[in-house]
Amino acid sequence: MPSIDQAASASTEKWLTVVGIGEDGMAGLGENARRAIAAAEHVFGGKRHLTLAETFVHGQAHRWPVPFDASMRDVLALRGKAVCVLASGDPLHFGVGTTLARLVPAREMTFIPAPSAFSLAAARLGWALQDVATTSLHGRPLDLLRPELHPGRRIIALTSDGEAPAMIAALLREAGFGRSRMTVLEALGGKGEKVTVHRADTFDAGAADPLNVVAIEVEASENPRILTLAAGLPDALFEHDGQITKREIRAVTLSSLAPRHGELLWDVGAGSGSVAIEWMLADPSLRAIAVEGDAERAARIARNATACGVPLLDVRHGNAPAALEGLEPPDAVFIGGGAADEGVLDAAIGALRAGGRLVANAVTLETEALFLTRQARLGGDLIRIGISRAGPVGSMTAWRQAMPVTQWMWVKP
Repeated sequence: MPSIDQAASASTEKWLTVVGIGEDGMAGLGENARRAIAAAEHVFGGKRHLTLAETFVHGQAHRWPVPFDASMRDVLALRGKAVCVLASGDPLHFGVGTTLARLVPAREMTFIPAPSAFSLAAARLGWALQDVATTSLHGRPLDLLRPELHPGRRIIALTSDGEAPAMIAALLREAGFGRSRMTVLEALGGKGEKVTVHRADTFDAGAADPLNVVAIEVEASENPRILTLAAGLPDALFEHDGQITKREIRAVTLSSLAPRHGELLWDVGAGSGSVAIEWMLADPSLRAIAVEGDAERAARIARNATACGVPLLDVRHGNAPAALEGLEPPDAVFIGGGAADEGVLDAAIGALRAGGRLVANAVTLETEALFLTRQARLGGDLIRIGISRAGPVGSMTAWRQAMPVTQWMWVKP
């Protein structure tokens, strides 16, 4: 006999079909997609989607609410009935299908994708899609483009509205990539399809069709702001007042923090935010919370995060350990300032997830002594990092040694 779970599953199996639809409407859909729309008791979609499919919609049509409900309550309330959701292109590529996939078991859904805007753009340009950076700026900050701005890089960006191409051109100019070639592809696959080519530093086109994709061939102009792929960005890329983990120390610190896919970092006493920013630059899945007690520095961290292409960095103004209360438990903690303050190390150690890494840097003897005591009790590794830079001495050159940094690294059992 089937289990209760199996019986419940059988009664609702494949009740939800997600159909990708393009600007060519029903003409671009296969028989399975047409049949799913026609047979559905309830059809969900945006106004444009429902208009494109209206000749085949026989059930009750539901427009997405404004603002969009990411919990999908209206859809989930119909579990077990024949429901169809209309989406743009490939529903699982920056589409509504990704939201549904988090809420509905895969065994209860059928996906019928259409070519995505990225695929259509690549097809028009003859670009190999696996060699192109693809990103969605739909409802997301344009600054997310910044980490992709490397000479010779090709980018395809899905935008939110008709003003976005001009705003992207302005960002490219400001970042030192005004020579970049921009192709604006509007209403791809529809009767109003339009493709125009521009240069970022001379972009003067008016508003585009709200449904547009921008393809960029990146070319540097003078003094481009390039966010290199290795840890240890130049200090000059960060606005700071001297409270910054210097480039070489930062590279070692990030290696010690050992970021892994999907992890969360606490950067405590963040200063300029450079460690949290480079943590997030290592992979789009990484998140960070920067905690800083000085209000001016906290505002500076937010500006640095935007300028470095990680505008989603969570900046918290407050003093540890009180400011750490209630935060999501971290996978890694970096303490660059205030490690000797009462309760800070204990709060970080207590909050860390099992297997999480704690990395703390010290330049004073008092904080170093604290690390020696903790290392003797808890274990972990201690290293000392010394950096010397060549500088002028009169007409000659000599080494100037920076203050050595003692670093304690500990993994929570």
